[in-house]
Amino acid sequence: MTDRVTVRIEDHVADVRLARPDKMNALDAAMFRALIETGRKLAAEPTVRAVVISGEGRAFSAGLDFTSFMAMAGSNADREGPGLLARDGSSPANRAQLAAWVWQELPVPVIAAVHGVAYGGGLQIALGADLRIVAPDAKLSVMEIKWGLIPDMSGTQTLRRLVRLDVAKELTFTGRVFSGTEALALGLATRVSERPLDDALALAREIASKPPTAIRTGKKLLNESVAVDVAQGLALEERLQLALLGKPEQVEAVKANLEKRPARFDDPA
Repeated sequence: MTDRVTVRIEDHVADVRLARPDKMNALDAAMFRALIETGRKLAAEPTVRAVVISGEGRAFSAGLDFTSFMAMAGSNADREGPGLLARDGSSPANRAQLAAWVWQELPVPVIAAVHGVAYGGGLQIALGADLRIVAPDAKLSVMEIKWGLIPDMSGTQTLRRLVRLDVAKELTFTGRVFSGTEALALGLATRVSERPLDDALALAREIASKPPTAIRTGKKLLNESVAVDVAQGLALEERLQLALLGKPEQVEAVKANLEKRPARFDDPA
């Protein structure tokens, strides 16, 4: 799709790859733009039922390319587009946050396949996915404190939903590097795998075989339910379920199960 991010769509699965392997997929201005553009285009693609995001080469992403951004600051230039703090009104996130948060805004499940390193902003992109399959020897870090900063690519919203607050604080305060195996123990990884990309694509294909509107509705329900009280959550669950019941997709799911055959689902409108 760009020289920073590639996309291949096959069998309803979008295979998205950060494509700056010579820099361990470090995030420069072009990478931010490419991630946002890719997420927005996939969100509008009705044939996509699941997304896998990974990094080419030796790493998922080494995080912010400080050399690139210091050079931009020194030349007074983010001349190629809006600054990273800009908003376009379509999301509560600014452009820096949106590079990671856009994967939460996608209506379909997103799986991050993490190998090598996922540091700082790279980890925040992985946290923006719904699921994370991580190599056991991967190296991860909430690394912003090393540079005198705090997580600012939506990590405060995603990290605190996955781990206890004291764990989030410890990782943020120390910036220590931890393994994929520890990430699983902490709750940051969904599972570990020696072949995270292969397993992520297999899981995405499995998800893509399920009723697509129900999958989208399930993501919406679970994402929104964490921000409401019990009464609102139960009402949301009821409303979304009623929107599925008796519709052609749900009827087909029932028939396929009873007839012991593969289901045939249309793409959402």
